[in-house]
Amino acid sequence: MIYEHPLAYLLGLEGIALLRAWAGDFDKGFVEARLAEVRRLLDSDALVNHEGVMVRRGDVATGYEQWAPTYDEPRNTLFDADEPIVHEILDGLAPGIAVDAACGTGRFAEHLAARGHRVVGIDRSPDMLGRARARVPTAELLVGEIEHLPMPNGAADVVVCGLALAHVAALDPVIAEFARVLRLGGHLVISDTHHERIFLGSVVEALGSAGEPGVVATYRHTTGDFLRAGLSAGLQVRRCEEPRAPTRGPMVNRDDRYRGGKKPPQSPQPTEDDLALGSWSEWPWSLMDLVPEATAAAVDTPIVIVWHFQKT
Repeated sequence: MIYEHPLAYLLGLEGIALLRAWAGDFDKGFVEARLAEVRRLLDSDALVNHEGVMVRRGDVATGYEQWAPTYDEPRNTLFDADEPIVHEILDGLAPGIAVDAACGTGRFAEHLAARGHRVVGIDRSPDMLGRARARVPTAELLVGEIEHLPMPNGAADVVVCGLALAHVAALDPVIAEFARVLRLGGHLVISDTHHERIFLGSVVEALGSAGEPGVVATYRHTTGDFLRAGLSAGLQVRRCEEPRAPTRGPMVNRDDRYRGGKKPPQSPQPTEDDLALGSWSEWPWSLMDLVPEATAAAVDTPIVIVWHFQKT
């Protein structure tokens, strides 16, 4: 079980903000404001006396089954970060046989099909695949695991995997599996939630049967982890990007099933009378709203990581 306490999260944001100031990103006034804000937080009865929440570790299948009906709407701002880069890479590749691994509702499968590829989409969630079938009727869509793709060796010209590998404990066997199904000279394009964003709370809910708080198991793979896995599989790096959140809006919409990573608007420091922690389902967004300056400093990190490998 995971224990989540609102005061602990807020103090964590303040701590990250203060460390950025220590590194020279902010001035004395910022540091003094953060220390004063920490004192106010520690003086808050609503925070100090909060019991916290015990959160179960849910499974990927449950989380995405619950998320499938609303996965595409409202739009997840992670898509706004990875799609321009992924599309640019894919648009430079000749049409061929393309595998969309962990295809979800088919957002990359749709783009590949429009570019003239013969698309095979693979996902473990029948609910997600049902929506992909309506979105990309020309694609061959299969239930399967990315660790064991139902494809022969060297069958694909392109493999794409979007926002899925954070749910895999070890990258090496999965990326080796991607390399197995690629032909020589084939291309692997990956996007994933950046490990720094996961650290800040960007995870997927997986509620219990009675609605108990739960989150999908999520792993923080570093840039080096991806690089080592790719090189070990005989892949050459063609490109790597770590974009930050688009400036036009929050990283993730409040109604999305992703929790966390939002950069809230600037707002006055709430008083004890109007301190609104929100329910667990609103965390950590509602908590971030309480300390907007600390949040803006703490979440100034990459939002996704995008890789382009080639099998050589």
